[in-house]
Amino acid sequence: MLSLFQRKRPPVAAAPSPAPATDLPKGLMRPQAAASLLATPRRQKLLEHIWQRTSLSRKQFATLYRTPLERYAELVQQFPASESHHHAYPGGMLDHGLEIVAYSLKLRQSHLLPIGASPEDQAAQSEAWTAAVAYAALLHDIGKIAVDLHVELADGSTWHPWHGPLHQPYRFRYRDDREYRLHSAATGLLYRQLLDRDLLDWLSGYPSLWAPLLYVLAGQYEHAGVLGELVVQADRASVAQELGGDPARAMAAPKHALQRKLLDGLRYLLKEELKLNQPEASDGWLTEDALWLVSKTVSDKLRAHLLSQGIDGIPANNTAVFNVLQDHGMLQPTSDGKAVWRATVTSSTGWSHSFTLLRLAPALIWESSERPAPFAGMVAIEAVPTDAPLTQTAIAGTLPPVGQDARPEVSSSALVPPSASQDVPDVLEDMLAMVGTSDSTGMQQDAKAVSHEADATQSDTSMPASASASSPSPMPPTAPSSATAQPSGEHFMAWLKQGIASRRLIINDTKALVHTVSDSAYLVSPGVFQRYAQEHPQIGALAKQESLQDWQWAQKRFEKLGLHRKQASGLNIWNCDVVGPRKSRRLHGYLLKDAHLAFVELPPNNPYLSLTQDG
Repeated sequence: MLSLFQRKRPPVAAAPSPAPATDLPKGLMRPQAAASLLATPRRQKLLEHIWQRTSLSRKQFATLYRTPLERYAELVQQFPASESHHHAYPGGMLDHGLEIVAYSLKLRQSHLLPIGASPEDQAAQSEAWTAAVAYAALLHDIGKIAVDLHVELADGSTWHPWHGPLHQPYRFRYRDDREYRLHSAATGLLYRQLLDRDLLDWLSGYPSLWAPLLYVLAGQYEHAGVLGELVVQADRASVAQELGGDPARAMAAPKHALQRKLLDGLRYLLKEELKLNQPEASDGWLTEDALWLVSKTVSDKLRAHLLSQGIDGIPANNTAVFNVLQDHGMLQPTSDGKAVWRATVTSSTGWSHSFTLLRLAPALIWESSERPAPFAGMVAIEAVPTDAPLTQTAIAGTLPPVGQDARPEVSSSALVPPSASQDVPDVLEDMLAMVGTSDSTGMQQDAKAVSHEADATQSDTSMPASASASSPSPMPPTAPSSATAQPSGEHFMAWLKQGIASRRLIINDTKALVHTVSDSAYLVSPGVFQRYAQEHPQIGALAKQESLQDWQWAQKRFEKLGLHRKQASGLNIWNCDVVGPRKSRRLHGYLLKDAHLAFVELPPNNPYLSLTQDG
């Protein structure tokens, strides 16, 4: 994909040498080279953070990101981002540009792009979409230097940014007659100053990406879809950070966005997976005035579908899922405001059964012309269920309950919240906290318990510790990653690799389940197995047969493959100390023998994680 950028480029002509600083008249500033402008510790850390988000080699990063960022720096020099609002200081525009790129790449990791494409296509287009998000963010305010500022050179002439980078001392002032929103439309004047022919050739080869990028460059964010949304959210986060606000809150998706994802998920399930109006085995029933869906089945399948689409932050607890659906106005509540109804379904054949159900308005799902025929039987409402844990008898053709163990709900789009002791949080602490700083004591205790249990009952297929250093690690067979495939250890590994390649599984980030440690893949336990089980609810039935929780079943199948590296003592689980900008914590997990079992191309090691022995 990136071979286009490997060929040698012609050298760039050097800028004329500036005159000695002592010759500068009062009020003039001397233009600086990009290396000098980007040399401050804070900007260097931002550049390092941006590199970590891309998972590219240094050479690839230099071509796709560093070069446009350097061109941006030389163009904006010491200009502020605004006259009296955010980043209103010399160099503020450069800081804002670096911050918004970093925030946009953070947000991009929570999206599978292009939306609706197959996992294979999403993986193939991954780098192009990531680069486009960064470019759109970097360019979003560049028009300000063309229409908001008047820049005068030392020789008395006027400089315009389409002339190219400054080579003379300069002074500037804000135009009194500037138009507030004109800078968005002026982006088209300048993007070729940052993006060269080869980059545009590359991006133009992806039609689903090219159109929204052009809309962003034209300032028409309302037509730019998710690309425009990511830029707007990242801009809000950078502005909030500068003004002492909470960037995490600024980056949080608006309520209607989650509602749309939930609704789209339900429509997909009803079209592709759920069975309606069956004489006996059914996932739901459509009457004249309501759509009744079996609560447990729908919750499990909706969660699995959304996770498979890379949408995190979906509660693992079914009651919490019901509450989310109700909070977003998608469920019709019972007379006392509860989300779940109890009703008896009787078919025209005489079959009858009692269920806990969710009630939705049919108009939410179908247009009137698309609405299926109503159920021939009857749905009779019973007494409202209590707050006791919801259970139901498994119905033929539906999935039995899955294990109740659940990882904490985490919003993947939110950054680590600022420390209570900080009045004004620094953007670097929010963005460089690559792993979470909140304690997950319950999960750590679970991981330790599983570690001792697993190490005490080693499978015969596991390789001895003495052979792990010299024996080649076995490769798992290729397995389909769809939710309909039979779960197994091999299927887990295929799911893991495909999820990382398509960015559905985020790596080296806050709350990530996979990290790069010691030049290999580190799988956080039990979190990564819980995520796999949540995406594949059918594991619950398999685990129940062995009196295991669903994630424990998946973990044992992984161990039997013998793909993980053991400690010298024979322990399977490795501890990782996490040293972040605010505090430290400890993770537990597996270290793969061969990093390429998880990664197509090995990313840099997470600088905040280090292995410990026998801990």
